[in-house]
Amino acid sequence: MDKIKQVAIVGGVHGNEFSGIYLVKQYQAAPAAAARPSFNTELVWANPEAFRANKRYLHSDLNRQFKLVDLANTALSNYEQSRAKVLNAQLGPKGRAKTDLLIDLHNTTSNMGACLILTQAGTFYNQLAAYVKMVMPEAIISRDEDHIAAQDHALMCTLGRYGVLVEVGPQSQSVLRHDILELMHTMTQHILDFVELYNNNNLPALPKHTEAFRYLHSIKLPMNEQGERIGMVHKNIQDNDYQPINPGDAIFTLFDGTEIYYNGDVTVYPTFINEAAYYDNNLAMSLNEKVLITLE
Repeated sequence: MDKIKQVAIVGGVHGNEFSGIYLVKQYQAAPAAAARPSFNTELVWANPEAFRANKRYLHSDLNRQFKLVDLANTALSNYEQSRAKVLNAQLGPKGRAKTDLLIDLHNTTSNMGACLILTQAGTFYNQLAAYVKMVMPEAIISRDEDHIAAQDHALMCTLGRYGVLVEVGPQSQSVLRHDILELMHTMTQHILDFVELYNNNNLPALPKHTEAFRYLHSIKLPMNEQGERIGMVHKNIQDNDYQPINPGDAIFTLFDGTEIYYNGDVTVYPTFINEAAYYDNNLAMSLNEKVLITLE
């Protein structure tokens, strides 16, 4: 049976997402909380210089530096690009990693609750999703471009043989919230418990079907021809992550009072609504479809 022998819990890929940083610090102070008998756990603080600068990143987004081709490109040498290569050596190397499961901890300013984000498909991920949703019904399961091969994914979690993101919000940048830190801890503990049960071939009966949301595409804020913002997310959409947007629903309000309506032909589900970190790209939200993860 496929065993998970080495786990890495990574916090602080983004320097102003504090829950992951402080959860790793808590686990470092009390290692038993991150330990289980059947595997070793490494605790990693990914981007300390960005944290010290109180920024998401210094030069470029660390969580976009992990494509195999970029890791091999020595010309990519700014701080985050170099840091990615260090982390690849420590936890990877990608494609033949010493880390069997990488758990990457993130915060969002959006009202997304506790989300388990899967970037790859397969039996292990399907069972993990079913288990987490069963023991933590409020959890959201997200599938983010899991049709793309790991080597072509830029996200850090794809360094490991398996990898997931724990994304929890809402939490403002550069602050801590007790409830959000607790949610992150709870979901992380469930993932560790799952691995222990998985390794010992002792998983409980899991639901055959688990609801999930699959990323489709992102949409931008309204802009004029000069690239200036001329509107904002509609108040009926704000904070309603994972709630349905139907064709014809208002999604933006322009500063002159005009409403912009969703012109798709199927119901979609928004996430990362008004995420502060994405304003540099004028992204308003991501749109998802609802899917079922089915165990064989």
